[in-house]
Amino acid sequence: MAEDIVDFLIIGAGPSGAATTWSLSDTSTRIMCMEQGDWMKQTDYPSNYRNWERLLNTEMSISPNVRQNKSDYPINDTENSPISIANFNAVGGSSILYAAHFPRFHPFDFKVKTLDGVSEDWPIDYYQIEKFYNLNDKIIGVSGLGGDPAYPPKKAPLPPIPMGQMGNIMAKAFNQLGWHWWPPDVAIISEPYSGRDKCINLGPCVSGCTQGAKSSADVTYWPLALRKKGVELKTNCRVREITINKSGLANGVIYYNEDGIECRQKAEVVIIACNGVGTPRLLLNSVSKQFPDGLANRSGYVGKNLMLHPWGKVEGYFEHDLKSYLGPIGCCISSQEFCDTDKNRNFLRGFGLQMNRGTPPVATAQEGFINGDINLGENHHDEFKKHFGTKISCHICFEDLPEIHNSVTLDPVLKDSNGIPAPKINYIISENSKKMIPYGVDRGRELMETAGAWKIHTDAPMRMAGWHLMGTTRMGNDPNISVVNKWGCCHDIKNLFIVDASLFVTSAAVNPTSTIQAIALYISDHIKNNIANIFD
Repeated sequence: MAEDIVDFLIIGAGPSGAATTWSLSDTSTRIMCMEQGDWMKQTDYPSNYRNWERLLNTEMSISPNVRQNKSDYPINDTENSPISIANFNAVGGSSILYAAHFPRFHPFDFKVKTLDGVSEDWPIDYYQIEKFYNLNDKIIGVSGLGGDPAYPPKKAPLPPIPMGQMGNIMAKAFNQLGWHWWPPDVAIISEPYSGRDKCINLGPCVSGCTQGAKSSADVTYWPLALRKKGVELKTNCRVREITINKSGLANGVIYYNEDGIECRQKAEVVIIACNGVGTPRLLLNSVSKQFPDGLANRSGYVGKNLMLHPWGKVEGYFEHDLKSYLGPIGCCISSQEFCDTDKNRNFLRGFGLQMNRGTPPVATAQEGFINGDINLGENHHDEFKKHFGTKISCHICFEDLPEIHNSVTLDPVLKDSNGIPAPKINYIISENSKKMIPYGVDRGRELMETAGAWKIHTDAPMRMAGWHLMGTTRMGNDPNISVVNKWGCCHDIKNLFIVDASLFVTSAAVNPTSTIQAIALYISDHIKNNIANIFD
């Protein structure tokens, strides 16, 4: 019997894997995507149930170490890291649980070495992927307001999400301080779009969108991709390693199916879309005579230069009920005032400010009790009323510079349910970040005081905030200090591509998903345009 060989095998069905599959689906080739999770159902999301806040922190936790679902793999993120890792394994990946704040990188974010003398410049720039930013916005349905002076001209397909009363209060504070602010781009539809209904301001976006208004990859790219002939999505398949032939080309994968049975799948081209932790884990576990230190790792850079965006928050409480718990949780106002290097400060690069909604009732009570704001006893309800619906959060996204000692390695002891070594996070907060973080928190406090908050709480860097996983298979022109070239192709293996945030050279001071998908489309477009000579 002839071997089953697909033309393109994509590993991972999250934002980058979905975008790549859709883009390649018009090549009239056979495309298979493998995902270790399964499809999610909107009817199963926590907000369908009265105990949704408990489910948000248990079965739908952002941490795989808490969830411990069959599709999850454990991560050693406590032994050598002050920041814990968030990810989610399912069709749609971590976009199932993301807050859908959807900024782009700025043009200056691609030229950090030229401008600031640190890290490396990207081998591509903003304008090379601009059309893919625009395409991605259109496909998934991005809401926003054109004219933001922090960016080159761009226009979102849909009107912005309403800022609400809390947004108006904070906008006035930004104006008083003379700081930039703008209604941000969000991957949430403000009007009916592509067969999905608009956001109805439920609030629990980060536990999965029951309404289907959040533009996660499972409800945007995947329905489009699966309509195309030749596209197959295999769920509950955990890939253990990528195999290579005697010529040094990738020729398929070894994986475990839903029943835990070891299987093989052959492919002409392999594309990895497993995020900044999962991708180096897979490469490091794919050892052979040609690659004893891990596949595509002749440079020694696989797993190195991990960037996580140290995260902070400054929370202000106000006198009146703002109903701040309603609306998309992600961001109603963003500020790029401090995103770039300022020579008057004692650190390089910068941070973004994101004005987020308040917390729901159970979380308000729990946080209030922990902080000493809401006590048990006869004054409990009065103290609760003072804090519920009155909180506004300023989240701070600190740019993380790549440092080679920050890394993903294979844990020598911890394994997943199939016996595959778990990833181990080795990460320390840089000296640059240690200078940046207190400055950013001070700006957040200044903003809250200007807005009139009567009480302020701060937390930075936050422990459970490893949402953004970047940099562990760096893109670059020099194969000695990078893993893939400017087209996402591994320097060592010409038919092995990477399309997720592990190829990021720098992290910028904004959320990465918009850039992840734009680059995935950019790489896929190059593959399509060169499909006849991809092995040359």
